[in-house]
Amino acid sequence: MKIICIQHADFETPGIIESWAHNKDYSFQIIKPYKTENFPLLQNVDFVLSMGGPQSPRDANHLPYLQKEIQFLKDAIALDKHVLGFCLGAQLIGEALGSTTLRSPEKEIGVFPITLTEMGKSDSLFYDFPSSFPVIHWHNDMPGSTPNATLLAESKGCPAQAYRYGKRTYGLQFHMEITKEGIEQLISNVPEDLSPSLFTQSQNELLQQDYASINQQMTLILDRFVAL
Repeated sequence: MKIICIQHADFETPGIIESWAHNKDYSFQIIKPYKTENFPLLQNVDFVLSMGGPQSPRDANHLPYLQKEIQFLKDAIALDKHVLGFCLGAQLIGEALGSTTLRSPEKEIGVFPITLTEMGKSDSLFYDFPSSFPVIHWHNDMPGSTPNATLLAESKGCPAQAYRYGKRTYGLQFHMEITKEGIEQLISNVPEDLSPSLFTQSQNELLQQDYASINQQMTLILDRFVAL
């Protein structure tokens, strides 16, 4: 399997996903369009992964590389590739399918639970997960819905935590791939995001979370996703 991972900032890496791919002997290529790296041809690509980042699709008119990514994701979906996005990536998938990125009712920074909807409880990725479980959040925005989208999860701070946009197309507003080292990078690079709010944890709280367990659940979801 050949995986293309679209990264949007040097300090927001694929985290545990890269290790998972290497352990599976999958081809894993990171591209950085914000550094003018070109998108590859899709013919030989199986899985497109779009990561989080400090950008917003609401600024895409001023960021040509985001416009190009939206088209790349649209083309990948049309070719029935596996397409998975986290946070900004989820929002860009929604945009590729005609939705509009929205402001989340609450900023969420830290480890907080999401709750599966009834459809989420029977979804191929989450069917035996607890109805509520902790994930990582680092966002102000949330993806928009589309006529064919299925809402899979929500939280107290954000009503759009996960969408299934198609059989092989998912957008997850939350993160499960970020390792503790990744959290340290976020704290170092965007400390302003830790300004107090109802759903913002302090630096000390962030560093005390159990990321290994969340990362383990991520690998299970990835195994299920590539089997779709």
